[in-house]
Amino acid sequence: MEFISYEVTERIARIVLRRPPLNVLNIAMMQEINSAVEDATRRGDVCALCFLAEGKHFSAGVDVGEHMGDSAAKMIEVFDGMFRRLVEFSRPTVCAVQGNCLGGGCELATFCDIVIASENAKFGQPEVRVGVFPPVAAAWWPLLPSSKRAVELLLTGEIVDAKSALEAGIINRVVPDAALQEEAEKTLKSLAKSSAAVLAHTKRALSVPLRQI
Repeated sequence: MEFISYEVTERIARIVLRRPPLNVLNIAMMQEINSAVEDATRRGDVCALCFLAEGKHFSAGVDVGEHMGDSAAKMIEVFDGMFRRLVEFSRPTVCAVQGNCLGGGCELATFCDIVIASENAKFGQPEVRVGVFPPVAAAWWPLLPSSKRAVELLLTGEIVDAKSALEAGIINRVVPDAALQEEAEKTLKSLAKSSAAVLAHTKRALSVPLRQI
């Protein structure tokens, strides 16, 4: 794979975004993510999936150039397919976020069940400011417990720090920058101790609202 790395160790599947400095999601990269999620879904030895990213930033979003012209339809198909596959992945998903996490990258991160952010992380859906609709966040964020603030972020395109994202309910917790990887691994080890069958049944139940979108 050219733009991500993917491995399964000790019952945990890990997808690492590897297109620094901003890990912008292009069609080829999202196709690789889709292939990795499909593999993790098929495997009986996987109890959780974790997204991470190389470099200083998680992702600045989808490649703007692929929003236009002949590539636009393909980009939408692959982007939508990424989330459809995650809905079908009936096990917990974890995301470790550092730096900028914007647009489609923010949608990918906050779609995960457990989102751990470093103190330097920034979250936002700035698409609305440039005339682009954020489809996944628009469907998903209003279902979150702190949906009023989440909806405000969607409508204004405001970019917020990790503490504000936590208050808005779009992430689970904030840790010091140096502790991000350690905290993610701690969470994954906890999940790996659980029954895969119980996790799968629980995740399927939690995914019912998403399957209706």
